[in-house]
Amino acid sequence: MIMEHHDKPAWLESLYVQKFFASCPIHDSFKKNEKNICCLDCCNSICPHCVASHRSHRLLQIRRYVYHEVVRLEDLEKLMDCSNIQAYTINAAKVVFIKKRPQNRQFKGSGNYCTSCDRSLQEPFIHCSLGCKVDYVLKHHKNLYPFLKVCKTLQLSPDFFIPQDTGDDDQTMYTTLSSDSDSDNASFSCTELVRKKRSGLYVCGRLANKVTDEDMTTSMSRRKGIPHRSPLC
Repeated sequence: MIMEHHDKPAWLESLYVQKFFASCPIHDSFKKNEKNICCLDCCNSICPHCVASHRSHRLLQIRRYVYHEVVRLEDLEKLMDCSNIQAYTINAAKVVFIKKRPQNRQFKGSGNYCTSCDRSLQEPFIHCSLGCKVDYVLKHHKNLYPFLKVCKTLQLSPDFFIPQDTGDDDQTMYTTLSSDSDSDNASFSCTELVRKKRSGLYVCGRLANKVTDEDMTTSMSRRKGIPHRSPLC
């Protein structure tokens, strides 16, 4: 079936209808199984454990800001024209809200407001979310495709942690997408998190460093010396 010009592309529709930040039914027995990624090629929400089977697909990480779902502006601009959408800064990255955030207002004063949901905005923005801009374009231009961009590859941010199955129920390892085991200077890109359930100890270090069970046992069993009372005068 050929998609008409006034329709939304399938990946855009999936951002609205997919349920994010819910447990993944495929990996419900794993840790970190929260579905916070949207596969734009499969039009489905996936968890970090699902990334291995979607590595050749366009992946968009979904984040949360003030209890609403957002995406990085840098990623969204690769997919469509994001001009006039107000962006917000979290963790040194600009993000854009996906869905509308209606704001009830009986009377409009002087100021700048969203074209779709009347939310107060900063100058010169006229859309508070991606959904508001899409509705505005479809209403006034009747065609969304001139605002879309050709994007063949879209990968997760380099600091995104991918779970690695170690085969040990007491240990879960997380590696970054930008990890490079051949580089000794990439101290921030070669990062791993090792979690021990029994000891409750969190260790963060370079991939080249090895932490043995003996070292952790020694650090956990270390005790202070016997306290001595001060002499009486």
